[in-house]
Amino acid sequence: MMNQSLVSKREFLRLAGAAATAATPAILKAQAPPIKIGLVGCGGRGTGAAAQALKADDGSRLVAVADIERERVDDSLSRLKRAMGAQAEKVAVEEANIFLGLDAYRKLIHSGVDVVLLATPPGFRPQHLREAVEAGKHIFCEKPIAVDAPGVRSVLETARLAREKKVSLVSGFCWRYSNYIRETFDQVSGGAIGNITAYYATYYTNPVKPMPPASTRPAGMSDVEWMIRNWYNFTWLSGDGLVEQAIHSADKIAWAMKDQPPISCVAVGGRQLPAEGGNIFDHFEVNYLYPNNVRAFLGCRQIEGCHNENSDYIIGTKGVCTIGRGPMPRIDGETRWTFSGLKNDMYQAEHDHLFASIRQGRAVNDGEWMATSTMLGIMGRMAAYTGQQITWEQALNSQEKLFPDHLDWKGTVSVPPLAKPGQTRFN
Repeated sequence: MMNQSLVSKREFLRLAGAAATAATPAILKAQAPPIKIGLVGCGGRGTGAAAQALKADDGSRLVAVADIERERVDDSLSRLKRAMGAQAEKVAVEEANIFLGLDAYRKLIHSGVDVVLLATPPGFRPQHLREAVEAGKHIFCEKPIAVDAPGVRSVLETARLAREKKVSLVSGFCWRYSNYIRETFDQVSGGAIGNITAYYATYYTNPVKPMPPASTRPAGMSDVEWMIRNWYNFTWLSGDGLVEQAIHSADKIAWAMKDQPPISCVAVGGRQLPAEGGNIFDHFEVNYLYPNNVRAFLGCRQIEGCHNENSDYIIGTKGVCTIGRGPMPRIDGETRWTFSGLKNDMYQAEHDHLFASIRQGRAVNDGEWMATSTMLGIMGRMAAYTGQQITWEQALNSQEKLFPDHLDWKGTVSVPPLAKPGQTRFN
């Protein structure tokens, strides 16, 4: 159901070459029409994505933005103009195309843009993605693509619709667009370490967006506004740290397993430090079981003052591939190999790939594998929250819906308390 390989290496290089050709100013000025970009979510990641989109194609123009507050919009546009330097005119957002509020995404999508960059908190992504595809827009969609199984199922349907409409859907799972990681996985899939027997991934880091004390909440601010402004600390918005940040590690595990889902998983996790009103864990350890007794282990932690590490250890019958414990990935064993080229900018490569596909009229679609990777993280969270062994079928078909069907900016959201393994039930 969710088995789709990446674009082949040959196709990736061909599109990358097309992007380089498309970026020749003399050609574009003579032949290429403008590509109008709309940005949904003007935070740091959204601003970065917009800068990369503007650099991906000489004909690209940012013409519309959407967010919940004007201050963030103004800051984003200012930073983009500085980043573009002599090409600051590519940031061409008129006042009429600045949209604010929870429905701003819809107004932007229908404002005449060609490409939509989705960079809001993950909980919003399924509905934003559906609206953009139904409107026939090309899309860059940040990771993860949902916070719950209903959201993943929705995105799977949307990805199929995108294929029917022949619009491009490129994922923000950036490691898939890293040349040195791609070459490393080519070595692994080509048998350099033999058959994979185990995969151990780490994502140990500091807190991403610590929850401020409740005493700092302005008087009269609604629950919805307070939570969105502190979105990382609520599962209905972020999916928890495993799903929002360590999902990159889950994505590499999925990639190594050829995007085939695991059979089941068990997990541990909890909250070591006060949650300050949020409801996410600050550490997880997930054990995934794949066919033929292959195991994948993912450990993540977001606590200050601890050992930090973001690495991958892929263990095979003929050797070990190590990513992250040194300047370059390497393979030790019967085959000895180290990446020896120049690293590309994987964030830029995502957008080069997207805009090359648009120029060529050859839609690309990352939808199914980005859904698989997201579901891998959600599945691990389910196992950790409940303390139960969870199968892939259980996880994918779960009816637990974290993101509300309707939101009112001045309203409330019912947020479950911090999960307690052995007491929190699987739904």
